[in-house]
Amino acid sequence: MTVESKSAADASIGELMSQLSAQTSRLVRDEMRLAQKEFQESAKHAGLGVGLISVAGVLSVLGLATLIAAAVAALSLVLPVWAAAVIMAAVVFVAAGIAALLGRKQAAEVAPPPKVSVESVKADIKEVKDARS
Repeated sequence: MTVESKSAADASIGELMSQLSAQTSRLVRDEMRLAQKEFQESAKHAGLGVGLISVAGVLSVLGLATLIAAAVAALSLVLPVWAAAVIMAAVVFVAAGIAALLGRKQAAEVAPPPKVSVESVKADIKEVKDARS
């Protein structure tokens, strides 16, 4: 006969303590698994946000290089070449701004504490308190 096969009314204090210990360790393991999944989700958003912010930085450098090329073109040729370079620089900066906004949005989605785990633990504590009463 296993410890869990007896009903709570028929179990001795030792068996009840054994059940409590087993259920508590299972609960802690389950809560740790849940917290790990929530952390992985937060890390995914943080990684994506950092990647997009990096893209924004690279595009900003390329935009600066394009502006420098526009200045060189302005000195060597007349209006059409440098005007085209300035237009391309504006396009690159717009793309950098979009990437920065998307990166900031992804970084903002990183949740500080694992909300589901905290709520679950609070519910577990309430359940234990209610069962004691």
